[in-house]
Amino acid sequence: MKNSQLILDLENTIENIPDFPKPGIQFKDITPIFLNPKLYEDVIADLANFSRGKVDAVCGIESRGYLFGIAVAVALEVPFVLIRKAGKLPPPFVGVKYDLEYGSAEIEMRTGQIKPGQRILIHDDLLATGGTTEAAARLVEKQGATVSQFSFLIGLQDLHGEDRLKQFDADVYTILDY
Repeated sequence: MKNSQLILDLENTIENIPDFPKPGIQFKDITPIFLNPKLYEDVIADLANFSRGKVDAVCGIESRGYLFGIAVAVALEVPFVLIRKAGKLPPPFVGVKYDLEYGSAEIEMRTGQIKPGQRILIHDDLLATGGTTEAAARLVEKQGATVSQFSFLIGLQDLHGEDRLKQFDADVYTILDY
């Protein structure tokens, strides 16, 4: 069950920036959360409660997935594993290429940091179309682990990213939905 007070506090904190980074986009600026340590702690507690006892490691997607993902892993007392853009990690690593609206991208993870059979939470700050998150899940599967959960601070419902993640048969949690 979602925490209605936390949702209200976040809605009163997150700033909506119209027409950024381009006209027609309503950018959700989460940086004011970091000015309020108590609110940040509440976010971490909420995200950790979703995953407690259900995951063996947390994988965070570069770079904003680290902002909450590391603290969630610490709260759960499980490892945190970085998922980075191509070319940022030393070998050995495994990568996945994926399509963007215009072109393609690639993300990577060091091998050996998650183990076959582990239950993995993939965390990012925002779920939009789900393309990067889907690629992150493929990285996890390439190493024999299972994505058991996805978590996000914000979900943009009109972009249907959650639909793209259904193929993984994993729980999806967003604190805020727009």
